[in-house]
Amino acid sequence: MLIALTQPQLEAFDNTHSRETIARILDTSPGGFDRDDIVVLPEHAFFVHTQEEYLSILQPLARDLGCHVVGGSFHEIGEGVKRNTGAVFTPEGEVLGWFDKLRPYSDERSRVDAGTRLGEFRIGEVNVLVTICADFWFSDLFFQAKALPDLVLVPALSVTRKATPDYSRALWRHLAISRAYEFGVFAGISDWGYPSALPKHITSGVGGFADTTGVEAGAFYRATGDAELQIVEPDFAALAHFRHDRHERGFYWKK
Repeated sequence: MLIALTQPQLEAFDNTHSRETIARILDTSPGGFDRDDIVVLPEHAFFVHTQEEYLSILQPLARDLGCHVVGGSFHEIGEGVKRNTGAVFTPEGEVLGWFDKLRPYSDERSRVDAGTRLGEFRIGEVNVLVTICADFWFSDLFFQAKALPDLVLVPALSVTRKATPDYSRALWRHLAISRAYEFGVFAGISDWGYPSALPKHITSGVGGFADTTGVEAGAFYRATGDAELQIVEPDFAALAHFRHDRHERGFYWKK
């Protein structure tokens, strides 16, 4: 299983630019993708307000790629519904399931309500948990999972009030390592690249992959940095060995 973590430089509200940029980035993947691979898009990769608009963009993308796609998220605004939500798509373009942002962030709280759908999925033999951006910062949400996830995927739109992305990148790196070690998971983050075009804030490009199964501390987090795409192949056998070692010492709340 390959995980494609995207970090495109996007422009808010320009869906055409987003489509073209994401397609160009994914075209650079050598050999394309197999059906059990997962492409992860950032939060708000596309600015739409209905399921129909969202599906019209993401379903063809999943079919074209021939793999699973975590389709970022969008603000679904309709009769009785105001939520930040997204879907995981099969290689055939079908919706495997929906996930919500359970803890809306900052002024987003004035536009959407807290969601209710935790993003738990089974892809191949892998338990996957999807958390939208700031939800990754709330460890209590992990305890809502029915099964211990093997892989946590985070569609993000990180912003900063600082002059550079360095502060945010450091925080997210440490958080991802902590989550990976505490819960015995791999953690992959897709984000908007730095700099991207937002009306009010600076994006941070915090994307990367956390893997604490090794012993080299400098390799615990592989930041995407200024690149637009990072492809990783998680070693689930190494994760199983790591978990066994941690179980022996009393870690983990679920098997």
